[in-house]
Amino acid sequence: MLRPAPTQPNRGNMFQRLYAWTLSLADSPRATWALALIAFAESSFFPIPPDVILAPMTVAQPRKAWFYATVCTVASVAGGVVGYLIGAFLFDTIGQWLINLYGYAQKMDALKEFYAQWGAIFILVKGLTPIPYKLVTIVSGVLGYNFLLFVVLSLVTRGARFFILAAMLNRFGDTIKIYLERHFGVFMLILVFFIVFGFYLAAKVV
Repeated sequence: MLRPAPTQPNRGNMFQRLYAWTLSLADSPRATWALALIAFAESSFFPIPPDVILAPMTVAQPRKAWFYATVCTVASVAGGVVGYLIGAFLFDTIGQWLINLYGYAQKMDALKEFYAQWGAIFILVKGLTPIPYKLVTIVSGVLGYNFLLFVVLSLVTRGARFFILAAMLNRFGDTIKIYLERHFGVFMLILVFFIVFGFYLAAKVV
């Protein structure tokens, strides 16, 4: 008697279910908290950026684009403060491990000199790049960068990133929604690529 061949998991359906779940999250009272939690964690220790749910949620509720961008900005800066405190007070434990993870253990002397002249540029530019922002926050704490200036610069650079994304999603929402519905898996793969590329850059450049 012939047995039916085992069915293989459909990756397309898997990504479609993930996309559908994200859209349903946008209608949930937990949506804002979930977005804030990811944005907060990404600035201090978590590797996944909030874009993974920010984009689908904004596409699902374009009228909330600016609200979601504000949530991401505030939560990201709050997480950045935690990263700063890790660098300032927990460097010998958590901070040291994270710095080693990004390949910056041998670059601390160069970073100190760089921060002395270009600390503001370092925070502003790297807050917009794929380089993990947690690296910026921890190093700022380690090197004792002016805390109030760090918070202001973080608000500027993180706000710019999330509000630019919100503006694009608000302006081209219908087109992006069609793309996400059909190719959410590609979106996730691109996001993973930028995460990995960011860690690579963190290990290669100051």
